Amino acid sequence: MESFQLINARIYTMDPRQPLAASLVCRGGKVEQVLAEDPLDSENPLDLDGRIVLPGLIDSHLHLRQYAEILQYINCETATKEGCLRRVAERAALTPPGEWIRGHGWNHNHWSTGYGTAVELDQISPHNPVYLTGKSLHVSWANSAALKAAGITNQTPDPPNGALLRNENGEPAGILFEEAVKLIEKIIPTPNVKTAAEGIRRAQEILWKMGLSGVHDFDRELCYHALQYLSERGQLKLRVLKSIPAKYLQTAIELGLRTGFGNDWLWIGGVKDFADGALGPQTAAMLEPYEGSSSNRGMPLLTEDELLELGIRAAQGSFSLAIHAIGDKANRTVLNALEKIRGYEQEQGINPLPHRIEHLQLIDPADIPRLAELNITASMQPIHATSDMEMADKYWGKRTAYSYAPQLQFQQGAQVIFGSDAPVESPNPFWGIHAAVTRRKADGFPGPNGWHPELRVQLQKALEAYTIGPAAAGGKSNRQGSLKPGCWADLIVLEKDPFTCAPAELLEIKPVGTMVGGCWVWRDF
Repeated sequence: MESFQLINARIYTMDPRQPLAASLVCRGGKVEQVLAEDPLDSENPLDLDGRIVLPGLIDSHLHLRQYAEILQYINCETATKEGCLRRVAERAALTPPGEWIRGHGWNHNHWSTGYGTAVELDQISPHNPVYLTGKSLHVSWANSAALKAAGITNQTPDPPNGALLRNENGEPAGILFEEAVKLIEKIIPTPNVKTAAEGIRRAQEILWKMGLSGVHDFDRELCYHALQYLSERGQLKLRVLKSIPAKYLQTAIELGLRTGFGNDWLWIGGVKDFADGALGPQTAAMLEPYEGSSSNRGMPLLTEDELLELGIRAAQGSFSLAIHAIGDKANRTVLNALEKIRGYEQEQGINPLPHRIEHLQLIDPADIPRLAELNITASMQPIHATSDMEMADKYWGKRTAYSYAPQLQFQQGAQVIFGSDAPVESPNPFWGIHAAVTRRKADGFPGPNGWHPELRVQLQKALEAYTIGPAAAGGKSNRQGSLKPGCWADLIVLEKDPFTCAPAELLEIKPVGTMVGGCWVWRDF
């Protein structure tokens, strides 16, 4: 791979020893030298004409195959239920009878009429099974043809850790919560590895243009097969930390795999499991009931003992944990279990594993210091705050003072990393940075100071949570996340400087070039 030099740039290296530079010498896909001034003589110089350079950004939590697949689905994120139904009807008119119709993104909390029904979908799509995933991916909406294809009747019991919404006659109404969604998803035809790989290959082109050079993926086994397919053919040009579902832990241990196993493009992260559901369908596990309810405390999916048992088995096989926790009850349960797991690691002479909590959307004040104390990574998605603020106010009330709050973890000294949870939200990292820094929607709501302005994050910290933070959490501090000698030449080029532009303008930043491994994967200058 040829040597080249980037010159005449303002380079934010994210290396505290040399935070600013004017020139980079790259060789063999890595950064070889970082120079404060442009040299008199350059080898293969590329003049950036004063543009801004940052390390390639890393999305610390997304679902890559689902994101790629949902790009082809109906966009159900509409202001009204009627708007969603119109889009389904338009797709149904173009779809041969019997073929599945898929959509994603609806949120009944934004609809004055609440949840949809199977009957409403039947009326506009009588000849096709319809399956629409909710924005949270913890609830779905199906028509009668889809329910019938899955064998769901009024005699079907609620599965463990799941529920079917039923009408007054006890019949399934078309809304499925948590594990119940799998009753339908398991019978929907899935693409083969080659098809899934092609979808991811196309999706990575979109991610490059957003400024992403790496991701932490939380999709399932088909995604891992597809990523390997691309990697073997030299077509994977994103750095991917790949989690594994908890149900495969024993198999992975028997195969000799462990956290960190892989190559420069694809390596294994932690074991993923779920402690609770989500805010939207009110299945996030709570210490106290949701506002307006005297009894609903959500849906715990794992007990402390179950998490401890999982963590011990994982530690024995050198696997870290990555546990989904939204509500304050779920986060306390996970922290209690992780405290005991840390004790087990110490007793057994196991080096502390890079455990992390995914989402951490609401935490009780008593638990705020515990992540830093236990060396647990807070894997958070700042864009959820701006999407969910009204819903959080409605269901959590005063508790929102401790919700969607990476700033509270920064203040404690915890390691914080940012992502998007795409396709739940857009993977555009500059939208996430804008949300963290301003805590305002794109239209400026709820005002100049943002939602709970005391929880706004400094820009430097937000960028660290998209660079050096996820690199460290992924075990690649010396290779990724900064532009220092020895690191991969993964970088992005910007026209606008995020450190000098108005905070509102962060939303508009678009890279004009993305380099991964010393090669331009996207360039428009």
